[in-house]
Amino acid sequence: MSSVLNKDNVIYVAGHNGMVGSSIVRQLNKNGFHNILTSSRKSVDLTNQLAVNNFFLNNKIDYVVLAAAKVGGILANSTFPANFIYENLMIECNIINSAFNAGIKRLLFLGSSCIYPKLSNQPIEEGDLMTGLLEPTNEPYAIAKIAGIKLCESYNRQYGMHYRSVMPTNLYGVGDNFDLNNSHVVPALLRKFHEAKVNNDLSVTIWGDGSAKREFLYVDDMAKACIHIMSFSDSIYESNTKPTLSHINIGSGLDLSISELAKNIKKIVQFKGDIVFDTSKPNGPPRKLLNVSRLSSIGWNCETDLNTGLQKTYNWYLKNINLTGTL
Repeated sequence: MSSVLNKDNVIYVAGHNGMVGSSIVRQLNKNGFHNILTSSRKSVDLTNQLAVNNFFLNNKIDYVVLAAAKVGGILANSTFPANFIYENLMIECNIINSAFNAGIKRLLFLGSSCIYPKLSNQPIEEGDLMTGLLEPTNEPYAIAKIAGIKLCESYNRQYGMHYRSVMPTNLYGVGDNFDLNNSHVVPALLRKFHEAKVNNDLSVTIWGDGSAKREFLYVDDMAKACIHIMSFSDSIYESNTKPTLSHINIGSGLDLSISELAKNIKKIVQFKGDIVFDTSKPNGPPRKLLNVSRLSSIGWNCETDLNTGLQKTYNWYLKNINLTGTL
């Protein structure tokens, strides 16, 4: 398969300090790409249009990976909806438009599976986008991510750019955020069970009734999939997408209930107490499983099983975070 990437390309990874961006940088390095450009929050405020535009004009960039985003779990999304929609819209608008202004024809935008309707058919196909109401708890974030997809499509259609979008399922892994106030379910549960074990607690309480089913993907697998998709020839990408439906799902193709996930994490952490479900708290969507047949048909499949990925993530947590959860 011919590749649109070569080892001399300068690849700008926006959001390189996050779990997703840092994993993409690691995988690019492993694949022999060493001209990787990054920017810290102190050096470039990605919500500032002028700062972002100047950064692009002052650097030679061949390919952009837009992994920067304000992210969080149900609690964070419910508490700070204005922050989530505003900051994510600003980041993607500034980067995508600045890439265009600088004449950069290639970009990869990372979205989220929350773009799909709350009650989508399962497994969720790319074509299910915008066919129903979104999950209310993360609707502002989802709308921002949908806007990012449509920005990419619009620049492609109007200006002949080659901006691609991927929709990963729930990600976890090395470098995850373990803050209980704004983390996702896997790091939150790993920390909860670990602290309960250290404190000799009798139980761990989990939001919802445990029936909601979720799909999880180890972050390094996601990064490998992104590079795979970045490398496609334009003819392969275009034959698997449409001008107004141009994103590709990335997932493991398997899901399990939150109750089963909690039991797996309890075993990995070796917590001996009970699991208590707080049914006064929301479950979120009843199920979110992505249809990944499109990506599978063009040569990529998940490599890391859930328990292996959870163990790797817990090992990283133990090495990098003290007992209070502070980095």
